[in-house]
Amino acid sequence: MPSISLNGTWAVSQSGTGDPIRAMVPGTIHTDLLAAGVIEDPFYRDNEDRLQWIGEETWLYRRSFTVPEELLTHDRVLLRCYGLDTLATITLNGVLIARTDNMFRTWEFDVKKHLRAGENALEVRFDPPTPHMQACQTARTLPSWGAPREPKGRCWVRKEPANFGWDWGPVLVTCGIWRPIELVAFNTARLTSLHIQQDHTTPDVVMLQATASVQHLQEQALTGEFTVLFGDKVVARASGELDGDRIRADISVEHPQLWWPNGMGKQPLYHVRCELYDPQHGLLDTTTKRIGLRTLRLERFQDAWGESFQFSANGVPFFAKGANWIPADTFNTRVTCEQYADLLQSAAAAHMNMIRAWGGGIYEDDAFYDLCDELGLCVWQDFIFACSTYPTFDEVFTQNVMGEVIDNITRLRHHPCLALWCGNNELEQGLVGKEWSNSHMSWEDYLKLFDSLLPSLVNLLDPERPYWPGSPHSPYGDREDFNNPRWGDAHLWSVWHGREPFEWYRTCDHRFISEFGFQSFPEPRTVYGYTRPDERNVTSYIMEHHQRSHIGNSTIMTYLLEWFRLPTDFDMTLWLSQILHGMAMTYAVEHWRRQMPCTMGTLYWQLNDCWPVASWASIDYHGRWKALHYLAKRFYAPLLVSGVEDPERGEVAIHVTSDELSAQDGAVVWQLTDAAGRVLAGASQEVAIAERANTPVTTLALQEYLAQHGARNLLLWLELWVDDACVSTNLVTFSRPKHLELVDPGLQTSVRGEGHQYTVTISAEHPALWTWLSLDGLDARYADNFVHVRPGKPVDIEVTLASPASPDEMANALRAYSLYDTYRVTQAPVFSR
Repeated sequence: MPSISLNGTWAVSQSGTGDPIRAMVPGTIHTDLLAAGVIEDPFYRDNEDRLQWIGEETWLYRRSFTVPEELLTHDRVLLRCYGLDTLATITLNGVLIARTDNMFRTWEFDVKKHLRAGENALEVRFDPPTPHMQACQTARTLPSWGAPREPKGRCWVRKEPANFGWDWGPVLVTCGIWRPIELVAFNTARLTSLHIQQDHTTPDVVMLQATASVQHLQEQALTGEFTVLFGDKVVARASGELDGDRIRADISVEHPQLWWPNGMGKQPLYHVRCELYDPQHGLLDTTTKRIGLRTLRLERFQDAWGESFQFSANGVPFFAKGANWIPADTFNTRVTCEQYADLLQSAAAAHMNMIRAWGGGIYEDDAFYDLCDELGLCVWQDFIFACSTYPTFDEVFTQNVMGEVIDNITRLRHHPCLALWCGNNELEQGLVGKEWSNSHMSWEDYLKLFDSLLPSLVNLLDPERPYWPGSPHSPYGDREDFNNPRWGDAHLWSVWHGREPFEWYRTCDHRFISEFGFQSFPEPRTVYGYTRPDERNVTSYIMEHHQRSHIGNSTIMTYLLEWFRLPTDFDMTLWLSQILHGMAMTYAVEHWRRQMPCTMGTLYWQLNDCWPVASWASIDYHGRWKALHYLAKRFYAPLLVSGVEDPERGEVAIHVTSDELSAQDGAVVWQLTDAAGRVLAGASQEVAIAERANTPVTTLALQEYLAQHGARNLLLWLELWVDDACVSTNLVTFSRPKHLELVDPGLQTSVRGEGHQYTVTISAEHPALWTWLSLDGLDARYADNFVHVRPGKPVDIEVTLASPASPDEMANALRAYSLYDTYRVTQAPVFSR
């Protein structure tokens, strides 16, 4: 099928002006204006506020292109738009082609009669969404959640909800041709989709049922040839005849290489190619889908704790370890394949096996799902409905949603990573009631979309995939009984929004926690990028501007002072907030992993950021790992040793938690020291580590040491050894860190390496808690960071620089800090009486 790409250079102008600027397609108006020098960086300081006019204007995108005469000899010539954001009017050679109103749909229009050989002119006009939203809200107000600066009525337009702001994102309302656009021509018939279903009931064989959907322009005998390839090797073939508008074939794949989630096995991928043939004209069209051979199910059954909520791969239940994903940039078209790869590889490096693609963002680019396939990251995919009520009573709205859902299910269903379709985010958590009101939609109208339309489309188009109406969702009794610990998934926000202490997590035995989180500031290098020197105080206007939770900075500081001593400067405040952040999530995840199989999944909020901001993310906007991400690499490790302290009883219960697929033998080594590092006691205990389970190892009775040395002067160090290797470490204290009687650790570092790769060895004379490396003026990725360093136990950290540096440059830039440095006073003032 011949095609002409219409991507590349266009011109864009503000309606009513005659001054076009260069535009790039795919792209968005903000990035075009930024590239042309019309606006300054929207993320710097409070520039966002001065750029609100952009989303309130009408923008005209224009380009000319050449059509060869041969293209017009085809039966059909289609204008295919993979993504128009959002209220668009398309004109070709002065003729109105269409008006579109959904950012998430692929739009196609037969334009052959409006094209001419030679030069053609195409215009796409984007009208601002807010007048339409305001008009709809005036006619009928639909309640939603949102901060004061966020415009009302986003539920009326099928556009990225977070584009209008969120409690971590800016208000920068975009428009533009945000995905590719092209002309496609064909004769006789074409393939419109390929659906591949799997049957794993026969041992050592996977039966594939391949169904190709065909658009044919006249009745004709057409055939489809199906080929399955593993690498360059053909492993199976089959063919079928056109029946109605489909061609079906059963394909047997023998000795299948199974796809597994990250940490459970490998991710082999097959290609299924379909070729459409006409006996007179030969090959008409071809399409290929990449698949993984596996079963991936949501298992629900009654057990001792209520009803399970667990995923299984190839019949093996697994604990879902992961995080929630938001769009990786406020301007989606700036996200490159390399950025997707860096973020998702970072998730896999932290032993994650699941990502929740959250419902206030977008259906991500194909590259996102391709990478998840390759990395073994299962995807919990929300449909794009979040924190708003919706006009499900409106037939036009419903038909528009139906088109969107069909497009995206059809586009994504072949991916082995896709684990679940979820109807919405948090509507059942407070936006649905018996009747419509100024705060709720009715259950009757809610059910039309989330219990009827969406599941019926999933069952029709992707019947092998589970559907879940909303997150959180309780499937029994009163539908408003969300977050019920006995069944379903839960969003737990009593820590943070409810100001509960971190220990509160240890009281929660929910089945699956799909949201919970805490905030921190990004590191100094990131904050310096959006502030002036005089604004580097957490209470400055700009620091509060880059904080979208209405309780944000004050909540960070409140918790910080509950756990740590007041830091001595701005930079240390930023770093210490990250340690606090990581500690909160460690309390939560370690507890829930110890609760398996009662609890079988934790997806913390959130993995990434869309701009530089204080937020719940473990990786900041620039891809810099915060402390949480390094700690996640430890608390999500396949083998985890952890301890639960009981200061009143003077005991510590030691556990080993395993996600491994087979039982193992190991040993837990524990050592009790004082805060200066002097060894007080220790022992080693062998442990039979059960597969995919938590194993209680022992309970240490330490009352004697607490009585003699005090809770503020004790550190319990834990190590788990398997096959002569230490696979997990941990630290238990009996008092909050601010009260520990730490002394100057006497940190020392040595460096070896060159170019991009270095190894830094950290040693300490006394315990150095949450020791981290940073580099002045250099960006780097650390294999580990925020580590506890003991006397006599140096730690090696591999460092990969973004740009090469000489050994001298590396050594001069290197800084090592620990908890002690956050409140160290370098020069005490002298006072006289």
